[in-house]
Amino acid sequence: MEKTALEKTELASRSVADVGAASGRIVDAAALSAEQVLTGLKCGRPGLSSEDAAARMTSVGPNALRTHKARAWAVLGRQLKSPILILLFVTAGLSLALGDATNSTVIGVILVFSVGLGFWNEFRAERAAEALHSRVTHRVVVIRDGTPREIDVVELVPGDIVRVGLGAIVPADIRLLNCDDLLADESILTGESLPVGKSPAPVAAGAALGDLASCILMGTVIQSGSCTGVVVATGGNAEFGRIALGLGERQPETQFQAGLRRFSVLLLEVALALTSLIFVINLLLHRPLLESLLFSLAIAVGITPQLLPAVVSTSLATGSRQLARKKVLVKRLVCIEDLGDMDVLVTDKTGTLTEGHIAFTGALPVDTGVTADELFRLGLLATEVDYTEHSGGAVGQNPLDTALWESSQAATFDPAGCERIGLIPFDHQRRMTSALVSENGAPARLITKGSPEDVLARCVAVPSGAQPVLDAQFDAGARVIAVAARPAPGLADIETADESGLRLVGFLVFLDRPKTDAKASLELLATLGITVKIATGDNARVAEKVCADLGLVSGGTLTGAEIDTLSDAELEVAAGSTRIFARVSPEQKARLINALRRSGGAVGFLGDGVNDALALHAADIGISVESATDIAKDAADVVLLDKDLAVLADGVMEGRRIFANTIKYVLMGTSSNFGNMFSAAAASVVLSFLPMLPGQILLNNLLYDTGQLAIPGDRVDKEQLRAPSHWDIAFIRRFMLLFGPLSSIFDFATFALMLFVFNAAPGEFRAGWFIESIATQTLIIFAIRTHRVPFFRSRPSTGLICASLGVVAVGVYLPLSPLAGVLGFDPLPAPFFLTLVGLVVPYLVLVEIAKSWFFSRAAQRPAVSAPQRGPIHHIGRRAARFSAPVHVRTLVPGSRVTRVGGRRRRRQRSPHLARPVRVGRRRSAGPDH
Repeated sequence: MEKTALEKTELASRSVADVGAASGRIVDAAALSAEQVLTGLKCGRPGLSSEDAAARMTSVGPNALRTHKARAWAVLGRQLKSPILILLFVTAGLSLALGDATNSTVIGVILVFSVGLGFWNEFRAERAAEALHSRVTHRVVVIRDGTPREIDVVELVPGDIVRVGLGAIVPADIRLLNCDDLLADESILTGESLPVGKSPAPVAAGAALGDLASCILMGTVIQSGSCTGVVVATGGNAEFGRIALGLGERQPETQFQAGLRRFSVLLLEVALALTSLIFVINLLLHRPLLESLLFSLAIAVGITPQLLPAVVSTSLATGSRQLARKKVLVKRLVCIEDLGDMDVLVTDKTGTLTEGHIAFTGALPVDTGVTADELFRLGLLATEVDYTEHSGGAVGQNPLDTALWESSQAATFDPAGCERIGLIPFDHQRRMTSALVSENGAPARLITKGSPEDVLARCVAVPSGAQPVLDAQFDAGARVIAVAARPAPGLADIETADESGLRLVGFLVFLDRPKTDAKASLELLATLGITVKIATGDNARVAEKVCADLGLVSGGTLTGAEIDTLSDAELEVAAGSTRIFARVSPEQKARLINALRRSGGAVGFLGDGVNDALALHAADIGISVESATDIAKDAADVVLLDKDLAVLADGVMEGRRIFANTIKYVLMGTSSNFGNMFSAAAASVVLSFLPMLPGQILLNNLLYDTGQLAIPGDRVDKEQLRAPSHWDIAFIRRFMLLFGPLSSIFDFATFALMLFVFNAAPGEFRAGWFIESIATQTLIIFAIRTHRVPFFRSRPSTGLICASLGVVAVGVYLPLSPLAGVLGFDPLPAPFFLTLVGLVVPYLVLVEIAKSWFFSRAAQRPAVSAPQRGPIHHIGRRAARFSAPVHVRTLVPGSRVTRVGGRRRRRQRSPHLARPVRVGRRRSAGPDH
């Protein structure tokens, strides 16, 4: 039954009231007229006043989904969240209450130092990440106080009038007021790969998220056109915000962090098995319950590399500073990991392979009635520069137009008597510019200038010698623009349909020379295992000529027209072997990136223009340059301060260096810790006393971990940088099971030495094993850090040498120091230290032999597998731009305040929310910036 007029009015009134609420829903606004939405939001087309916007910001909060503020309590909480660590603190307190004050105090102090060390390093890394975020802003054009201005995207509030254009990420849920040829890529929300057309007309009430044609949604990308609209919902109240918040307060974990999580599970399994076995055995041997529990828990803590999060955070923070010095700015720390993973780079050739300075070299008329000077003049008349007012003093954004106006011939151009009647600007579908011009009162002429293929297709009169002239220029690597014209008497304006019936006049020739160092940069990227592919709007033959001059094997060329004839599956196959993609549009670039990503590669895209924004968003790692357009820089994850492939190669190597150094710590920690704890477990069974007191185990672990904080600054061998590396838990397990027991062999030799040679008492035994343990597990880093012969063919960093030797010195000193009695150590006989050298040297030699055998077997090498980046990765990456350095709260009707980065949060599920992906609540295992 149809609703009455009164019912319709009441429904509209309720919907307007909903839109005006702090948490207005875009699905309600989509069904209302633009004026109803403006009324409900209590705003108008001139925009909000600054005072009103400030009041709404206070009420609603920033337009943010993340906080990048370094929070000391949160970092400390992560340090203390280990159940084993908490249990150890409780047990030490219980020990103190039962009268074992010395041992419990030692354990407590060591635990506090261990937690404090991890906290200090991780908090410093988070502060570095906060500073990094503060250097990067994402801007949006908003109308405030009746005038357009740029503000940070997090400052948007409901009721703001915003302007959004090609390539931009939509900054909030927006109800359209007007738009021009607007298409939006909403795949991140709806899963629909095709762009959606938009119109300000209201849609039917209750429409699904993918059918809201009158709105553009936060996190989606403008694929073509531009628009003006009013902000309806921001932050977590936007549809994209609800999904992003469903991922949890922190960023979704990266592939690197997922590997850390799986590695932690492996350690937990080993720790539980060992500690349970030790505890049961000690109880069967009728040892005190509390002592057995403390010893078992100390074993569990000892086998865990407690400072692994701090090592990773410190590595990333150190990497960001190193990259900044090398003219590479990363927007988030995890971007460094993505750079290291990259194995395919798609880039334009202009400014990357070439100098980027396009120079006009000459005009080649093919119409016998036109001179070179006349052809050049026609080229100037068909530029987008308003030459009637600026007399050639201004240049257009098109670099080819700029080259025309900067040439010496342009100085003689006289615009007097020229009247531009109409203009059709350049776009990437037509690839041409047309101007309707009248000179000195003569009948108007239509002049068209653009890519030769597209202009020639619209010509009816092409001189016979035109094609050979064009081919010769393409073969020489020149960039060529065709100029055509026709009389257009009586036309008062022009449209694209008028670009027909033209007569070819000639060609304008430009030159963009290859960079002198581009060949070396390409060779460097090749040594890093990165395949470089060229995606250019230029002619295929020109691109092939430039690549051939630089020694880049083409592997075939695909044009944009050919790409359009291929299905997604066919393009995926073709893209794998093709190196050059010519005459490609922005949409085709993005489609190409998606095809390469589906084939399993980690794809980077380097671009600097408005037409590159779509591809930058689609890539696994978007890369732009300081001189790029604002839209391109906004879309990129990494900004190069110098458009040089060698600079990019530095970034890739830094990412891989960080991973390599982290794996050093993991391999050394698992093998040494596992070996020592296995030795302790075995010794506790056969000895009448504990081989090492719980406090001594924790002290050993603390000293060892402290020395390893120098690993992030260590050198990395070149062969470890040649290809991306990824987590391989099976490889780590094999490594641990070989080198752990190897370490235990020398531990058992130390036990025999102490018992049968020195007749050591418990205090002496513990002191001897403490020193041998700290020496062997610390010095082994020099063997494990490289596949080469250490020192001779692979020199460690000075910091690592000093830290490692310093830890060994402290370990040797403590049993001899005044603290020895408090720590439970007795003095050792002098001959012990001579035998210690006799144990450590053979141990290091045997480790080197085992290492050589281990890495020589193909089955033992880490598996190389491409990271799988699903929808959650891209949601998290896109949500990162909506980040504020304050606690972020989101008001949701009927629920408590939700804080992003605070202590309270609550997810709200909405019946209107389409979920193309299953999003679970996750917390990352490492840095989230």
